[in-house]
Amino acid sequence: QVQLVESEGGLVQAGGSLRLSCAVSGRTFSSYAVGWFRQAPGKEREFVGVVLRNGLSTRYAASVKGRFTISRDNAKNTVYLQMNSLKPEDTAAYYCAADSDIGSTWFDLLNVRTYDYWGQGTQVTVSS
Repeated sequence: QVQLVESEGGLVQAGGSLRLSCAVSGRTFSSYAVGWFRQAPGKEREFVGVVLRNGLSTRYAASVKGRFTISRDNAKNTVYLQMNSLKPEDTAAYYCAADSDIGSTWFDLLNVRTYDYWGQGTQVTVSS
């Protein structure tokens, strides 16, 4: 069974930075694409970004592109979400998720239903 555990989020002032990590258990970490999603109260869970298995290819939502960076360390079974220039509208619970299907397209990876495993989520609050 694969388990994903996000690091603790926190309260940050607008314009600040925060890095989240997602530790993934299991021997086949390098076979998973790992995505980040977020969900604000009263809203649907939305795609933030994803990193492919090789760690070289990433995609981001337009709302975070240029501010957020996803990276992965396959030796540590960990994926990181570096968030810079944070805005109040970035306030949400953040989730990492793993997809085991090597056939998933970029379009598939935007969809919450594509992912097999999810972390428990961590709250990020950005104050104005």
